[in-house]
Amino acid sequence: MPSDLARSLHYGCMPVSSYRRIGREVGETSSTVFLALRQKIRVKSESLQSTAECGFAIADQDQVDEPVKNFMRTRRAERFFLATGLVLLAVWAGAWIQRTVSCPVAVRRFEAEQARSSEGTPVMMNRLASESSVDFTVWSDKRVDAYKQSLVDKPDRPLALLRIPKIHLEVPVYNDTDDLTLNRGVGRILGTAEIGSGGNVGIAGHRDGFFRALKDIAPGDEIELVRIDESDSYVVENIHIVNPEDVSVLEPTRVSSLTLVTCFPFYYIGSAPQRFIVRASVAGSGKSRPKLAQSNASIVQIN
Repeated sequence: MPSDLARSLHYGCMPVSSYRRIGREVGETSSTVFLALRQKIRVKSESLQSTAECGFAIADQDQVDEPVKNFMRTRRAERFFLATGLVLLAVWAGAWIQRTVSCPVAVRRFEAEQARSSEGTPVMMNRLASESSVDFTVWSDKRVDAYKQSLVDKPDRPLALLRIPKIHLEVPVYNDTDDLTLNRGVGRILGTAEIGSGGNVGIAGHRDGFFRALKDIAPGDEIELVRIDESDSYVVENIHIVNPEDVSVLEPTRVSSLTLVTCFPFYYIGSAPQRFIVRASVAGSGKSRPKLAQSNASIVQIN
């Protein structure tokens, strides 16, 4: 029995010192594992903290960038409005220069031309630009309206002034015979002599406007063609009626002549079938001589 107990104690139980040694080893192992785990936890914690700080930095950067973007947008808007203002200022400056420099030059030029004219022709031409200087008594309503509109559409100065004292006619003469020109006054027929150059000057006008007064003209009546620097005087030689195809009345002459053309009859309803011709020669020249060359003019439709 004592021997069995001894064997049992020898094989089944350990000394106290062995338990102590095993306890120390287990403790050291546990401590090592704990330290390793704590190290891993610290590294993980630092990594998470770094990530969080980076996220805060990005958010902070976005918060900083937004005012910068607003500032840049404001600067761009300021530059745009500044450029627009400079352009408008340049336009205003150009208009101011035009008004203060060009206009006085034009006025001085006009005054110089007026001073050279002994008869004050520019004053008369400007007066004719006013509606109050025109007698509409025998005009058609349509022609009156067209004339008033032409005051706006055709403000340029005429070549000359045609005056027939007996029938109280004063009318500006322009170049060409288009509708606007004949609404505004009377027109030199292209292909006839230039005003003031000699030869046969052809002038056309509407029968229900300025040239309706020609119904009262007669041979021997005086006609004046007044220009800026001088005036030409004519005497009516004859009056006759022709068909529109007859352009012989516009043929060139050796002496200065004036041919007035309008449609006839004066009060015809619709397109007038004939032309009313007034032929005048420069005062003191006598009858017109044979033609010099073939005329390129034609009697236009001027109803």
